[in-house]
Amino acid sequence: MRRLLVTSALPYANGPIHLGHMLEHIQTDVWVRFQRLRGNEVLHVCADDTHGTATMMRARQEGRSEEELIAATNSAHQADFAGFDVRFDHYGSTNSPFNRALCNEIWAALRAGGYVVEREVSRLFDPQEGVFLADRFVKGTCPRCGTADQNGDNCENCGSTYAATELKDPVSTLSGARPVLKSSSQYFVQIERLHDFLTRWTQESGRLQSEVANYVKGHFLGEPLRDWDVSRPAPYFGFEIPDAPGHYFYVWFDAPIGYMAATAEYCDKTGASFDHYWRSPDVEIVHFIGKDIVYFHTLFWPAMLQAAGFPLPARVHVHGFLTVNGEKMSKSRGTFLLASKYLEHLDPGYFRYYLASKLGSGIEDLDMNLDEFSARVNSDLVGKVVNLASRSARFVETTGLSERYPDDDGLFAKAAAAGDEIAKAYEACDYARAMRSIMQLADRANEYVDRKEPWKLAKAPDSAAELRDVCSVILNLYRQLAIYLAPVLPRVAESSAALLGAPFKAWDETKVPATGSKVGKFTHLVARVDPKKVAAMVAAHVPPEESVGAGGAPAGGPARARVTQSAEVAGTAAVDTARLRDTLSDAASDDAAALAAEPLAPECSIEDFSKLDLRVARVVAAESVPEAKKLLKLRLSLGAGNERTVFAGIKSAYAPESLVGRLVVMVANLAPRTMKFGVSEGMVIAAGPGEKDIFILSPDSGAKPGQRVH
Repeated sequence: MRRLLVTSALPYANGPIHLGHMLEHIQTDVWVRFQRLRGNEVLHVCADDTHGTATMMRARQEGRSEEELIAATNSAHQADFAGFDVRFDHYGSTNSPFNRALCNEIWAALRAGGYVVEREVSRLFDPQEGVFLADRFVKGTCPRCGTADQNGDNCENCGSTYAATELKDPVSTLSGARPVLKSSSQYFVQIERLHDFLTRWTQESGRLQSEVANYVKGHFLGEPLRDWDVSRPAPYFGFEIPDAPGHYFYVWFDAPIGYMAATAEYCDKTGASFDHYWRSPDVEIVHFIGKDIVYFHTLFWPAMLQAAGFPLPARVHVHGFLTVNGEKMSKSRGTFLLASKYLEHLDPGYFRYYLASKLGSGIEDLDMNLDEFSARVNSDLVGKVVNLASRSARFVETTGLSERYPDDDGLFAKAAAAGDEIAKAYEACDYARAMRSIMQLADRANEYVDRKEPWKLAKAPDSAAELRDVCSVILNLYRQLAIYLAPVLPRVAESSAALLGAPFKAWDETKVPATGSKVGKFTHLVARVDPKKVAAMVAAHVPPEESVGAGGAPAGGPARARVTQSAEVAGTAAVDTARLRDTLSDAASDDAAALAAEPLAPECSIEDFSKLDLRVARVVAAESVPEAKKLLKLRLSLGAGNERTVFAGIKSAYAPESLVGRLVVMVANLAPRTMKFGVSEGMVIAAGPGEKDIFILSPDSGAKPGQRVH
């Protein structure tokens, strides 16, 4: 049994939880639930990140104390997490006496080790609000690549890090004012002294994903590490540094220590031992974070722990951002999706499964396409998984499962054997691979259902014993799937356990079939996603009109609006016209060669063309056809619950997983064609001469499944 201490990055106490936050916390929660199902000891803690200028300013604007603000925010955050079935052993706050004590302890260790230096520095100061500006409250043009609207400490475009004072055309995000330089005394931690240690630690196998380790090595460790500024002068909301009156710990100093403080709060509440987790070499500390805070968690945090003599993280798992319909979340477009608004309209299990179906082990951004969201949930959870229970449970409500597990042509054994690979995928946080494997098992189980047709057996005389055996097989295959999905869908697992008469306690229960047990009355486990509810959820986020501030400027200040506009202009101006001209010239030559190789077909009339009903469709599932050299089996959504199966001869050019979520163009009114692999209900439009030179045609962004191609 492993002993694990697991955390997510601390949500900031200055605002509500949105679905971007929820991506990380659901990813963490799935991993925690999986580890517990495997029999490991897990402590899952988190807390609100409460300190800093933003909390102080918001409390000032709302006319209440910082403590009142963070208490209200903490309650709202915990309600959102609970609504999405994210369960913590303890959820605390960085503004706690435990965190103050631990900050002081680590500070004393840094002082004793000679890591701390004091010097006078110039920092950006907001003359309108009368406060020094943390990096996060400054925006401007990147001093390295010239991209506008970048953060005060790093550029999202080129990945460079810098001091906020290096930004060109800086703007305070608190007031929209142009900040000025003001001198103050600051305290720094000299982490360059730990350079060799940090190089070893970040490059050790298993600590970081390979792309993260390479990023840290290439961007930071190839040169001396800058001293880390860990103090802020008054006024500032936070902990005053004990041996430096008038100076406060910078929020990024006390925030990661909040992981330790949340553990201490849990131990104080339960009587557990803090040393059991934070002074033991046997514990595995695992952090889940977003790619925007890699710098802090892979350099500053391990440096602090090393200097203070605490155990180091065994693993820091980094994920990408959540986009909506291919773009950053936007309030004006109604796609800045709040967790609370989502929960007013939709089942949290939908989002948990959708994330799991797309979350790989890397740091790529994940797009929430709302059409694909509905199609994937309906296709996988309703059409494949829950469908098994709904088509069989009612036939054995009175008899229960067979006393001996029947012959099933090896289906249960194959699904049991697949559990090891599914477990490896969960362990690696490659949830998408785990979901694909589970859905492949679901497909096999549904093929068995279609072959045995229990609804017909129920009507046939003298088939009661066979019906019981068939349904026992189906429900055991369903039980395996429900256990494999339990980390992602805890509510479905709980309902399924109640249906099948026994709780799911361990992963390896998938290796032994259930026999002779009672079967409860079937109730709906997962409802289909209602497009109207998705639309209502989005509508709840769209403001009736853009809110305005003083003088009619957009809320947030006119300076912010100018920065955003300049970014758009810069992006447009960055086109290399010479390169574009060369590219078009080359393309023209290629076009001529292609036309010569395959001349135009004979002329047809508009009436001939109008017979074809070409529609936009989304690929919601794709798999290889093992018996065919060229075919992939695609499940296409035309929207509004209308789905088609199409066999396409594109195997040589496309991996099945690369197609899921893509928009394609299909011939929707083609007569169905019966093949030995199944019935093909349309045709996907593609170009190219064949073999690997096949190119699926896709509509431009903004097209929706079901729209006709004119």
